[in-house]
Amino acid sequence: MEALIDFLRTFIAFVVSLGILIFIHEFGHFLAAKLSGVNVERFSLGFGPRLLGKRWRETDYRISALPLGGYVKMLGEAADEEVPEELRHASFSHQPLVRRVAIVACGPLFNILLAFLVYTFTFALFGLARPSTDVGSVSPDSAAANAGIQAGDKVLAVDGVPVQEWSQLSDLIQKAGDRPVEIRLQRGSEVLTFRIIPEMRKTTNLLGEEIQRPLIGIVASGKVNVEEINPFQALYYGADQTWQVVKLTFIVIGKLFQGAISPRTLAGPIGIAQMSGQVAEAGAAAFLSFLALLSINLGILNLLPIPVLDGGHLLFFLIEAVMGRPLSIRKREMAQQAGLFLLILLMVFVFYNDIHRLIYPGRFTP
Repeated sequence: MEALIDFLRTFIAFVVSLGILIFIHEFGHFLAAKLSGVNVERFSLGFGPRLLGKRWRETDYRISALPLGGYVKMLGEAADEEVPEELRHASFSHQPLVRRVAIVACGPLFNILLAFLVYTFTFALFGLARPSTDVGSVSPDSAAANAGIQAGDKVLAVDGVPVQEWSQLSDLIQKAGDRPVEIRLQRGSEVLTFRIIPEMRKTTNLLGEEIQRPLIGIVASGKVNVEEINPFQALYYGADQTWQVVKLTFIVIGKLFQGAISPRTLAGPIGIAQMSGQVAEAGAAAFLSFLALLSINLGILNLLPIPVLDGGHLLFFLIEAVMGRPLSIRKREMAQQAGLFLLILLMVFVFYNDIHRLIYPGRFTP
């Protein structure tokens, strides 16, 4: 019974996450098209055969059989599509270049906007979670262990600078480098002061890269302090968190192309479904933050200059702006076929990663 409950929670979380992200992405295209006066013939969640839906005015709103995506079909979207003279004003291909760029770009931009709104709502509703400065463990034979710091101690200040969260503590130690630092901490009812020299040691950063950095040998306890904030503060932190994740996503993509990060770290639908279930179990705040993270990833990946993705279309528009005319239909078709082939290869690869993790969870190393 417990396994069934876990499966249902994972399935529901995955369907809800994917459905929201796809809907918002396609709604961005849809809204921009409507505001530009372009006729939208189909708004589909999913690909393939139509399962159910409703036609209203010129648009067929539908749910299709294959749930891994969605699309908006506009009048005159295909380069070789014939459009009656009286409908050219409502055709995508007959719109000015700026409007076409806006229609295509609004899908990814709406995903990033969704992330901002979700982060803002999460901070406003649940507060700002800040990792505490409580020491969870002390590494044997480290500078902290030799100085006498113990698990359960709470760091109050570094070099006289008060610290309220773990990132502040970490940053101050990094700035100190290999010079001595003064650590003031609380142990029970006592306030103690230690003088410690950080040691340069190999560790891994957030991206899994091996780096050298000054460490004193303490590990965070995992406890968090939740700070209630007002709506204006929530807007600020929502914008900041969105920007930080956008920036990190671009860095990760760059590292992947450089070979600094293994492509085995990529997850596909099965991996995302597993993570959806795990964060759903962790609570609403964790699930919402994960949804925002996925939304940013979807938006940015769609901006990659690969034909068949939004970024590929934007690349065609850039070429058109430079050349003063669009690429020939033949060249666009060849580019789209190559892009589709690359996309299929990527899907096969991430499915392989997911299955490998399921079969050999302990042996999968990036």
